[in-house]
Amino acid sequence: MNVHGILLLDKPQGLSSNQALQAVKRLFGARKAGHTGSLDPLATGMLPICFGASTRLSSYLLDATKSYLVTAELGR
Repeated sequence: MNVHGILLLDKPQGLSSNQALQAVKRLFGARKAGHTGSLDPLATGMLPICFGASTRLSSYLLDATKSYLVTAELGR
């Protein structure tokens, strides 16, 4: 199916960015899809996924300024 647009996926912990991408791609039946950066499988957070013609924008999103918030407990 020709799906176009950008989905902001709240990636759950335990999935790699590619596993999340492949699951969403199957769910939408999209021919072409890509994510705009990687989140570690231990990380949760927003993962932009581009479909169809919107994949042309992915290079701009990859180069965009990003910020991360980390919560850690040391000594445990």
